[in-house]
Amino acid sequence: MTDSPAGARIGVITFPGTLDDVDAARAIRLAGGEAVSLWHKDADLRGVDAVIVPGGFSYGDYLRCGAIARFAPVMDEVVEAASGGMPVLGICNGFQVLTEAHLLPGALIRNDHQKFICREQRLRIESTTTAWTCLFADGEEITVPLKNGEGSFIAAPDELARLEGEGRVVFRYVGNPNGSARDIAGVRNERGNVVGLMPHPEHAVEPGFGPDTAAGPRTGVDGLRLFQSAISSLAGA
Repeated sequence: MTDSPAGARIGVITFPGTLDDVDAARAIRLAGGEAVSLWHKDADLRGVDAVIVPGGFSYGDYLRCGAIARFAPVMDEVVEAASGGMPVLGICNGFQVLTEAHLLPGALIRNDHQKFICREQRLRIESTTTAWTCLFADGEEITVPLKNGEGSFIAAPDELARLEGEGRVVFRYVGNPNGSARDIAGVRNERGNVVGLMPHPEHAVEPGFGPDTAAGPRTGVDGLRLFQSAISSLAGA
């Protein structure tokens, strides 16, 4: 592990079809960390302190979103590292990959309106005990971009009850955009080091490129604190 927030090394995986790896790497740098590129074929995490599985269409989303990426050599290393407590974040397609790898519960299916959606989305922070949300306040609302076609979260009724009862819902939609069960936008594993969400915090980290706010158009940077949270968590590890 690193000894300071500025020294945190966070890996970003690239699969064939990944779209948002560069954006995730930029978010890491803006948060004060070092972004490390990880290639899907390499069974090597290059000594990183945390891993981000970014959004896109890994392997063209053939078979099922995330179903092929789950078997990439790098994912074997991610599963092992996560079991040891390494912080892992899955964003959009990355969330789908983590459910396929059984690092997170549930599954993501086609949006209930059967359309791809791209918009700014309000979220409520439901858990601040994870490595990725420790700098937020419970119940805080943030706005980040949302873009997906298969973003509707589902799980068996008993699994949904367990997630709620154990406080493992991390993000909840304020205004459900896709039919997700119980408005769930993101969840965590039991330990709290692995988190997945469908919206895109990496697209809300820099003024001029984020969502609109009361301060003006494209001024939203609510997503930056996810990456700052991870770096802060690593510094205290």
